[in-house]
Amino acid sequence: MNTAKTLLNFVLAGALLGIIVASWIVPSFLGWYNETPYATQTMCNLPEVIRKTSSDVLRYQAIGAGIGALVMLVLGVLFVRRASRRARMQAGQTPPTAPPPAAPPATA
Repeated sequence: MNTAKTLLNFVLAGALLGIIVASWIVPSFLGWYNETPYATQTMCNLPEVIRKTSSDVLRYQAIGAGIGALVMLVLGVLFVRRASRRARMQAGQTPPTAPPPAAPPATA
């Protein structure tokens, strides 16, 4: 159960990180991608442009969340495997035994 919680935390953190990165990158990408060449003026249907832009931002955020979740899932699996291997190594080692107590000095 602890492993599942750890992996779920990694996946959720990756999804959130993917959404944040996509929210930061996508607006400039969409501006560049939809820019008219040679600085000509165009007339457009503004409600349609707003719907398409909003749809694109949400789609790219979902893609970013999926990629972030997948990458962090792989890192989480590696983290869990490393932690379990470390725990097995420590459990396999026996603690050092204490030396036997010294005999009391002989009294004369």
